[in-house]
Amino acid sequence: MPPVRTAEKQSAPKSQCRKNPCCGAPRASPWHLPARLRGGILSKSPRLTPGLALRAGSRLVQGQGGHISCSFSAEDSRANKTDGDCGVKMVNKNPKASFNQEHVLIMGAAGRDFHTFNVCFRDDPAYQVIAFTAAQIPGIENRRYPPSLSGPRYPHGIPIYPEENLEELIREKKITQVIFAYSDVAHLTLMHLASRVLAAGADFRLIGPERSFLSSARPVISVCAMRTGCGKDSVVRRIAALLIARGLRPVVVRHPMPYGDLERQAVQRFASVQDCDRQECTIEEREEYEQHINEGVVVYAGVDYGRILADAEKEADVILWDGGNNDWPFFRPDLEIVLLDPHRAGHELLYHPGETNFRRAQVLIVNKLDSAPVAGVQQVMANIAAVNPNATVIQARSNITVDKPDLIRGKRVLVIEDGPTLTHGEMGYGSGTIAAQRFGAAEIVDPRPGARGSLADTFKRFPWVGRALPAMGYSPAQLEDLNATINATPCDSIVVATPVDLARLIPFTKPYCRVRYDLEEISRPDLFEVISDFLRTQPHGTKQT
Repeated sequence: MPPVRTAEKQSAPKSQCRKNPCCGAPRASPWHLPARLRGGILSKSPRLTPGLALRAGSRLVQGQGGHISCSFSAEDSRANKTDGDCGVKMVNKNPKASFNQEHVLIMGAAGRDFHTFNVCFRDDPAYQVIAFTAAQIPGIENRRYPPSLSGPRYPHGIPIYPEENLEELIREKKITQVIFAYSDVAHLTLMHLASRVLAAGADFRLIGPERSFLSSARPVISVCAMRTGCGKDSVVRRIAALLIARGLRPVVVRHPMPYGDLERQAVQRFASVQDCDRQECTIEEREEYEQHINEGVVVYAGVDYGRILADAEKEADVILWDGGNNDWPFFRPDLEIVLLDPHRAGHELLYHPGETNFRRAQVLIVNKLDSAPVAGVQQVMANIAAVNPNATVIQARSNITVDKPDLIRGKRVLVIEDGPTLTHGEMGYGSGTIAAQRFGAAEIVDPRPGARGSLADTFKRFPWVGRALPAMGYSPAQLEDLNATINATPCDSIVVATPVDLARLIPFTKPYCRVRYDLEEISRPDLFEVISDFLRTQPHGTKQT
């Protein structure tokens, strides 16, 4: 019989992953909890060594990922003095002993769902992930998370179904837990999804930041937001320029967008636009990668962020996490920056997981003050004072420039905007529309009458999108639909406000101009001061320990 161990004295096994607290429990063998000991009060508890069972005259409950949670009385402790401070006696059990696995379904959108699986479930024998569901992005369902990523416990991979099949999957697959793992969802919508899950007979769970973070040996600065389309990329570009000016090498790691071959996209590195071509990037991916590449900054993305982090650390002095939608970072941030958009004032308290970002942030940037309504700015500032008064607040403009303004002035223009900002970001307009108005367009032509194929479906699905054409191109077929819609819209010129050089992908038949937006801080402290203060605590690109 092994020596008795108290929770305080227990040390992590050598096989424990240094990156992530989810891996705090050994993964080699299941533990067995006798049926007579199940049930009780859920509380926070350390993980226990595998191959051990618990005996106590106390109430126990099987917890998450190999946790044991327990409630003990003083009488229990006195009666079992030799068994440790909490009165738990640990004895050897057969490491091959069976136990009741939780059948898990993970709801996602080809991003956090895969990361949550990789970090929290892939190697945990207490759970069997039966399926993923997919939402938000067209064409990412009806495929399979491949065995090379799912690991030896899943030799056939894991199927990915449409979210519409949720209740059917719960009942047919005998799902006991549903994990929600995607972003930019209204709190009301989230609870409707939870109600669907609960009514179908499963538990509904959210995995929080601390449980899903990976830790880096390099300093990590994260840039996230309260909604899609707040201007994160301009902030990342600004911080990267500040770091380069100090002789440091930043590497951007982007929130995942693996909409193609998941096995090929496991670890992606982009140092040139040709890398985007070679890896057959969608328009959405290019929108996020190309602007950093053009500034000489390497970008990583993919599916397996443990491997991505290991590669990025080899060439980075500082890692910049470029958040997707309004999700929190996958890496534990040393400096957490979050953007707020007064065009959508109040949304910082109404959307998941943006509100989590809002409450966690060390630095809050109130962006777009040059175009936002005064009432919206006032509301955002009041919410900061009420919810996160200790955060450093930076007020900023999103300065819009146009390379050929003469193609706007007095013209009938078609405006092409960043796709996700208009769709699940729920904006009816973006920087292109603002540029068209500022530079004196005679008319912004409505593209909806000429919408072709999947673009017609996009306008029906997102009815708030009006006279702006979202740059949808998640597949070659959708790119063809975008091109057909552009050609079917009568206009004098085209205003391209997506960061992608669309003319490389679509043969425009009409003259076009490009819109760019850059961050300008108008309050103190500004990002220069914030980053300078941060770097003083992180010399030479290596964390202080």
